[in-house]
Amino acid sequence: MTEYLIRRFLQSVLVLFLISLVAFGLIHAAPGGPTQMMMAPGISPETAKIQAHNMGLDKPLPAQYGIWLTNMLKGDLGHTFKNNKPVGDVLWPTVGNTIKLMSFAWVISLLIAIPWGIYNSTREYGLSDQTASFVSYVGFAMPAFWFGIILQVFFSLKLDWLPLSDMYDMDKQGNFLNLLFHLILPCSVLVLGMLAAYTKYARSSMLEVLEQDYIRTARAKGVPERKVIFRHALRNALIPVITIIGMDLPILVGGATLTESVFNWPGMGRLFVDMARQREYSVLMAITLITAVVVVAGNLIADILYKIVDPRVKLGGKGGRSA
Repeated sequence: MTEYLIRRFLQSVLVLFLISLVAFGLIHAAPGGPTQMMMAPGISPETAKIQAHNMGLDKPLPAQYGIWLTNMLKGDLGHTFKNNKPVGDVLWPTVGNTIKLMSFAWVISLLIAIPWGIYNSTREYGLSDQTASFVSYVGFAMPAFWFGIILQVFFSLKLDWLPLSDMYDMDKQGNFLNLLFHLILPCSVLVLGMLAAYTKYARSSMLEVLEQDYIRTARAKGVPERKVIFRHALRNALIPVITIIGMDLPILVGGATLTESVFNWPGMGRLFVDMARQREYSVLMAITLITAVVVVAGNLIADILYKIVDPRVKLGGKGGRSA
């Protein structure tokens, strides 16, 4: 296990370096730039050059990347071009807001989807199973921004039951109950999408396991169905679901950009859209790097969970995972 973790750590460092290199190049290759966003119409080329020099944008891209990487390794994410604020001051509050939104929706999705998928696998093609299939089709097919707008029109504008947008009412900043009230609509959008995937995978994985010979043997010996499901089948059935959960961890940090934009939620997804419009390269790179770190960490956590769920999985060998 130790050898595997060391090897994965070194691989992760290389992957993060390559991601940062590619992301830096793509962001700077996009049309426009911070100087164009900040310059007034009709400004002289000389003034534009001075401004670009002050922001360090006149240096070659390799030099700019080297400066950014050196500062990042020191814990300095840079400063915004428009108002010279530290990127951390702009970014970290939005990370917390995104985690509040996404973790709430994520936990609700898991609490509903996994038991529902297991139940449907034992009553294949029943009413509950058909309902789950319909919910999955809707969740996969319906655009999140459209569903969010429909919820806003119906529950906020017509019925006036729930707040239209934002994280708090203006006079109730920090009020936990008010936060829960504002979470209902954006979480409903996110839960529908995650519920579609988690229920489908939990059901399919459970059905596959229930067809295995050791399950038939357990039933033939008269083992109660509840023990067959929860003691013999569930642990193996959870392995594919763990894969999906591990890959969904970046959502907690990257945020659901469209959902945050529709509901004006002050999270990292909405910040990325706003900063992309302003060509704030330092903020965009910080968000990209944080998301990449969580992607790598999510995969590593999923591998470790494999070992916990199924002790037959070996992580330390040269071939990686094996069962």
